[in-house]
Amino acid sequence: MFSSINKLTVGSICMIGTLLLTNSASAQYYFYNDKYYDSPLLLELGATVGAMNSLTDIGGSKGNGGKFIKDLNLVNSEFVAGAYFGAMYKDAVGLRVEANFGRVSAYDSVLSNVPITDISRARYNRNLSFRSNIIELALVAELHPFFAFIDWTTKEFDPPRFSPYVLAGIAFFNFNPQAKLNNRWVDLRPLSTEGQGFPEYPNRQPYKKNAISVPLGAGIKYDLSANFNLRAEIMYRPTNTDYLDDVSKTYIDEQAFYNNLTGANLNNALALHDRQRGEYLPQSEPGKKRGNSKDKDQYFSFNIKAGFLLGRLKRRGQ
Repeated sequence: MFSSINKLTVGSICMIGTLLLTNSASAQYYFYNDKYYDSPLLLELGATVGAMNSLTDIGGSKGNGGKFIKDLNLVNSEFVAGAYFGAMYKDAVGLRVEANFGRVSAYDSVLSNVPITDISRARYNRNLSFRSNIIELALVAELHPFFAFIDWTTKEFDPPRFSPYVLAGIAFFNFNPQAKLNNRWVDLRPLSTEGQGFPEYPNRQPYKKNAISVPLGAGIKYDLSANFNLRAEIMYRPTNTDYLDDVSKTYIDEQAFYNNLTGANLNNALALHDRQRGEYLPQSEPGKKRGNSKDKDQYFSFNIKAGFLLGRLKRRGQ
């Protein structure tokens, strides 16, 4: 199997190289100067930095919990960085592979200023919080309408250096929700805070720390020169997990922790599954709503990307 993959990879690289060499011979001059030949197929290697945020059961905005912008707390934005490699055909369609490394976090305490009578006060009283590192590998396709639907060879003026685009893809990511207890961060998954894996709750299986998301977004690309570009991009990612924040269903009977956990895990589970206990209000009753299992968690990012282009060949004598 691995031999077949290696042969396919080598074959793909050779094919791309052949296309670059073949296309450069018949290509037109680069669209905003006459020093470079423009190739139909360009490769791009780049880096990205930006901010990452999430929409989960924790935190949110005043009123009923909602999806996307309604429940966004910008104060929870965290840093994200990454790298990517892609190919662009005729400046119109592209495909890239990228790896991103970031973090998401949220806190019910962000709702401290809402009136006592507001429905979101219940989330503040819940008093939960989390953070999670995100390691993501994504395959993303781009569509640039200015070049996909406009034939610039028929125009009397040059194509623009900037290009808005839309994107979609698929991503695999790893996460690991944690909560802070006594000034140290504790992994939440081993604690089974909602009874995952306990025989008392057979319908609640331990969640995986690897999940899938569907990146959707838009951006704008600007060519600084024949070999460099800058991008500004926003990417929204609905996921197939509801445990990005370790919150999904209802509170469980505390006795289940004594039946299934020991040592530090037992003590941490008792302290973290219900942060109202001993901190704000009396312990919540088993079966009381802890999260909303109907909506999966989401995360998104705003990125600035810098790319180096391969494929435009300089004219001789330039």
